[in-house]
Amino acid sequence: MAETANAPAPHPRGGLYFEDFAVGQVFRHRLTRTVTQMDNMLFSNMTLNPQPLHIDAHFCATETDWGRPIMNSLFTLGLMIGISVNDTTVGTTIGNLGMSDVKFPAPLFEGDTIRVESEIAAVRESRSRPTAGIVDFIHRAYKQDGTLVAECRRQAFMLKRPTA
Repeated sequence: MAETANAPAPHPRGGLYFEDFAVGQVFRHRLTRTVTQMDNMLFSNMTLNPQPLHIDAHFCATETDWGRPIMNSLFTLGLMIGISVNDTTVGTTIGNLGMSDVKFPAPLFEGDTIRVESEIAAVRESRSRPTAGIVDFIHRAYKQDGTLVAECRRQAFMLKRPTA
């Protein structure tokens, strides 16, 4: 969101405030990321996930439908949401309230590049905190050929614009 005479300024870190979101708004995030096998290995090992689908090339070549390791789905989920932060919530999120409807309709492989879009599905005032609201994001990640590889609905507890 660029600051203009009509638009209020974002948070000093760049995030948008609760009032800046409207149902139906779509953000096409500028950052993209090519994923690597090192990403897969590090994430799987850091999370103590020994699933050979992610870390064993021989197993994948001889015993799976894919023939090669697939990216860890939780890495994909985290990357998808992470890519969205700069354009939407950096400095203005109080916390995530939950994620639902998480889907991985197609595999992501080493060397694929993802891009992310976020749609605003709902906004509502907080019933417990007058300085905050809740925004429902639907995040979608696509690989370079346009295939949808991840989707989720995320509820974020967002700061309202400070009053002077």
